[in-house]
Amino acid sequence: MTSPLKSRSLTRPRHDRWIAGVCAGLARRTGLSAGTVRLLFVLSCLLPGPQFIAYLILWALMPNE
Repeated sequence: MTSPLKSRSLTRPRHDRWIAGVCAGLARRTGLSAGTVRLLFVLSCLLPGPQFIAYLILWALMPNE
């Protein structure tokens, strides 16, 4: 039996995207709602760290559907 996480690929969806679709793609991969992942990303931007750079890297590396 395969893991439910391995059955979904990490891609940026063509629909349900706001900026680049990174949060929506991560939400599909993890099984969370896209709104939850977006909220977590915005809240994480309040903390010091490379969150925005990580978003840009994921945008560049994640393929479209």
